[in-house]
Amino acid sequence: MIFATANRHKLEEIQAMLPAGLHIKTLSDIGFTDEIPETEDTIEGNALLKVRHIFDLYGEPCFADDTGLEAEALDGAPGVYSARYAGVEGSSEIRAKANMTKLLLNLAGQTNRKARFRTIIAYIDADNKSHLFEGVVNGVIVEEMAGSEGFGYDPVFVPDGYDITYAQMSLSEKNLISHRAKAFRKFAEALNDHYCKT
Repeated sequence: MIFATANRHKLEEIQAMLPAGLHIKTLSDIGFTDEIPETEDTIEGNALLKVRHIFDLYGEPCFADDTGLEAEALDGAPGVYSARYAGVEGSSEIRAKANMTKLLLNLAGQTNRKARFRTIIAYIDADNKSHLFEGVVNGVIVEEMAGSEGFGYDPVFVPDGYDITYAQMSLSEKNLISHRAKAFRKFAEALNDHYCKT
């Protein structure tokens, strides 16, 4: 099965949750180095676009994930544009800092700081059928960045029930509650059910 990512960290995270004996290949493993344009206007659409692109090329079961941070006071922005919210080029760290700076600026003076992280996993099986799995974590956007762990918007997001940001948590603590982990657990359960029946 192909995981439409080149991110080894994501691979390690998901491999532990999937059925034993299921071999996962990343885009690097199959020699795919092109960029897959994310041109859809929804998180679901982008996840499906990525997985469809790879399935059509290789014809193997494939899954991909896409994630967005949705701020209530900003009508769900940055949402599907989370990764490119500030429109800045450069390393992932430079883009993340610019994205968070723009988000905090746009929320300046807002009393409603509610937000949610949402991950969608799109999966195309061997029969060319598509499936979607969603993971959501509600929380708030803090007024200043805090913490050095994680990536993306982690330093500004505090999940409900906590008083620290994702970036102030250890990776193992975040992985127990994160939106991505919730989506991957649903995906893993569906795969386990399938492989147990066949």
